[in-house]
Amino acid sequence: MANETSQRKGRNGSTHRRTSIRKQRVDLGKSLIALWRSPGFGWALVIGLVFTLLAGIFAIWARERPMLAVGRIADQTLTVRVEIAVPDEETTQRRIDDARNRVSPIYIGDPASVDVPIIELQQLPRVVSSVTSLNDVNAQTKKQFSLNDERLNALKLEVSGSEPSSAWLSRVAALREMLVKRPLLSASQWQEAARIGQRAMLELRFAGQSGLTPPSNAINIDDTQGFRDELRKLARDAGFNGILLDIAVEGISELAVPTYSFDSEATEKKQYAAELTVEPVIRRMYKGNTIVERGAVITQSHINDYRQESMQYRHNASLPVLWMPRLSVVAGVALITSIIAMYVAMYSQRLRQNPERMAGLCVLLLAMLALGAVGTVVSPQFRAIFVTAPSVFVSVILAIAYDRRLAMGIGIFHALLVALATRAGVAELLVTFSGITIATWSLAEIRDRRSLVRASMWTGGTLGLTTLALGLIEQPASSIVVREILIDSTLALLGGLVVGGVVLFLLPTIEEAFDISTGMTLIELRDPKHPLLRQLQQRAPGTYNHSLNVATIAETAADAIGADALLTYVGGLYHDVGKMNKPEYFVENQSGGLNKHDRLSPAMSLLLIVGHVKDGLELAREFGLPRPLHHFIEAHHGTTLVEYFYHRAKKKAREKAEEEAAAAGSTAVDVNEPQEIEYRYPGPRPQTKEVAILMLADAIESATRSLTEPTPSRIDSLVREIANKRLLDGQFDECELTLAELHVIVESISRTVASIYHGRIAYPTDQRAG
Repeated sequence: MANETSQRKGRNGSTHRRTSIRKQRVDLGKSLIALWRSPGFGWALVIGLVFTLLAGIFAIWARERPMLAVGRIADQTLTVRVEIAVPDEETTQRRIDDARNRVSPIYIGDPASVDVPIIELQQLPRVVSSVTSLNDVNAQTKKQFSLNDERLNALKLEVSGSEPSSAWLSRVAALREMLVKRPLLSASQWQEAARIGQRAMLELRFAGQSGLTPPSNAINIDDTQGFRDELRKLARDAGFNGILLDIAVEGISELAVPTYSFDSEATEKKQYAAELTVEPVIRRMYKGNTIVERGAVITQSHINDYRQESMQYRHNASLPVLWMPRLSVVAGVALITSIIAMYVAMYSQRLRQNPERMAGLCVLLLAMLALGAVGTVVSPQFRAIFVTAPSVFVSVILAIAYDRRLAMGIGIFHALLVALATRAGVAELLVTFSGITIATWSLAEIRDRRSLVRASMWTGGTLGLTTLALGLIEQPASSIVVREILIDSTLALLGGLVVGGVVLFLLPTIEEAFDISTGMTLIELRDPKHPLLRQLQQRAPGTYNHSLNVATIAETAADAIGADALLTYVGGLYHDVGKMNKPEYFVENQSGGLNKHDRLSPAMSLLLIVGHVKDGLELAREFGLPRPLHHFIEAHHGTTLVEYFYHRAKKKAREKAEEEAAAAGSTAVDVNEPQEIEYRYPGPRPQTKEVAILMLADAIESATRSLTEPTPSRIDSLVREIANKRLLDGQFDECELTLAELHVIVESISRTVASIYHGRIAYPTDQRAG
C-alpha cells in the first residue's frame, strides 16, 4: 500500500514537472510573441543590424592588420601562406647608405682668403726695400710679420732692384699652391671633415678647378699650435728656411681664415644621384617559411614581411577563401549583439522601451570598440591599454547611468567584441573581465570625487596585477619577457586610472546624456545654501520646514526597502518649491487670520493649489535641477483628489441648488455637483519607487499636523489609512512597488513620524497668587 502510494506520488510529481516545463515553454513563446509585437521591436532590430554591420567592419579591418610592435615579443609564430617577393628594405637601405657615404663631400674654396695673405707676403720685400731702419716700417706690417732688424735685413736680400726676387716669388707661389690643396677649416668644419673622411675623400673646388684630397690634409685653424706647425711644414716644403721661414709663418698665420666651406646642397645632389644607382634588393619567401617565431623580438623587417604577405594573400585568395573568415567574424559579432539585446530586454526596462537609449548604448559600444581596434592597430605597443580600457569604460558608464548588473553583463560582452577585433587571447580576456568586475563592484554609489578615484585605483591595480600574473604564467621566463610583462602591467594599471579620470571629467555630461543624478551631484543639491533652497526658506519658511520633514521621512523609508535614499531625500527637499510663488495660499505658510481661500471659489483655489506643480517644474528648469528631480516635483501628488476643495465645491453646489429650489418654490433639488476628475491633480503618477515613497511621506506629514493628539497608535492608523487609499486609488500602478515593499514603507514611516511628532511632557510652572 505504501509502495503504491509512493508510486502514485512519483507519477504525480513527474506529471507536475512535465506540466511545469510545458508551461515554461508556453510562457517563453508568449514572451517572444509579445516582444515581436512590441512597438520598439522594429527600432531595436534596425539598431541591432546597423550596429552589427559597423562593428563587423571594424573587427574585419582590425584583424587584417599586423598589430605588431617593434621591440615586443611575438606571442605566436607567423608563417608564409603564399609565395611572395619581398623587398629587402634593410639590405637596400644599407646599400643606399653605403653609396651615399662613398660620395666625396664638396668644399668650395674662397680665393680671397688664400690670396690676401699670399699677396701681403709676396709684396713684403718691395715694401721694405726703401726703408733704412725698422722705425720706417709701417706699424701694421711690422706687427703682422713680427719684424725686427735681423728679419728686415734678411728681407732686403730678397730684393732685386725695387722688386721681390724671382726666388722669393717662386717660394710664395709654391706656398699658395700648397694652401689651395690643404684646406684651412674652422674647428667644427674640421671635425665634420674628419668624420666624413672615415668613408670618403674630400672634393675641393677652387676657382674653377677641382680635386680630391684625404681628410687628413685639412688643417684646423682654431688649434693655434697645430696650425702653426702645419704651416711651418708647408712653408719649408715651399722653399722657405731660416729667418724667411719664420717671416712666412708669422705673416700667413696672422691673416688666416677658413679657406673652404662645406657645400651641403651640392653634396646632397651628388649623394642623391648615387642613391638612384642602387637597385632594390628583392628577397623571395616561400610557402611555409617563418616570418617570425613565437618568443622572438619583433623587428621592422618582420612587420614589413607580414604586411606584404597579407596583402599578397588577399590579392591571390579566391572569394570563398577570402570571405569565409570575414563572414565568420560578422557572424560572431551578430551572435554577441543578439546576446546583448536579450540581456538588455531581460534586465533593463528603461533601455528596452526607449529606442533613443538603445541607439545611445550602441553608439557608446561602437565608439569604444573602434577605440580598442584602431588604437591596437595604430599603437600596438600600447595594446595592454587598448584591449582592456574601452570595455572597462563601458562598464563604468553603464554602472553610473543604469545599474551594476547591466554594466557587468554588457561590459563582458563588449570585451568579447574587442577580443574578436583585436585577436585577444584568453589571458587578455581574463584581465578585462577582472577589471570590469572590480569597476562595477566599487561603483555602488558615487557620493564624492573620492569614490571615483578609489574605484579607478582599485580597477587599475586589479588590471595591473592580473596582467602581471597571467603574463608570467603564459610566457617563458626571460629577462626581456619579464621586462615586457612589467611594461604591460604598468600600462594596464594606467589604463584603469585613465578610465577613472576621464569619467570624472565627463561626469556632468554623462548625467545630462542619461538623465541621471549621481550621489556627488545630489550631495551638492542637498546643501541648504543652494540658491533655490535659500529662496524657498526665505519666501516660504513653512513649506521649507515641511520639505525637510518629508525628506527625512522618505529617506528612511527608501533606505528600508533598498531604494535610492539620497535621491529620495533630495527629491523631498525640492518637491514643493513651486509653492514659493504664492506661499500665502498654502496652510503651512499661513500664520492665522483670514484665509485667502475663503474669498475664492473652490475652482479658483484648485487652480492655485494645483499650480504649484507647474510652477515647481519651471523653477527646476530655471535653476538647472537634474531631470530625475523633475519627476519628484510633477508626480508627488500623482492624480490624487484635492479632497478639501472638492468637498467644498460639492457643498457650494448643493447650497446653490437648494437656494434656487427655494426661490422657485419647488421641493425638488437638482444638484449639479462637480465631477471628481475635475478636482484631481494632472499627474503623472509615480514612475519610480522613490517618488511613490515621497508621495506617501508628503501626504502623511501634512495629515499628521492636523492630529490633536499624535500618539503612535493614531499615527500608525493614519499612515495605513493613507497608504491604502493611495493604493486603491491606483497611484502605485505605474511603478514597480510591491505589496511587501509597501508594508515595509508603512512600518518605516510610522516609526519615523511617531519619533518626530511624539507627545511631550507638560512641565509645571510656578504661578504666584494675585
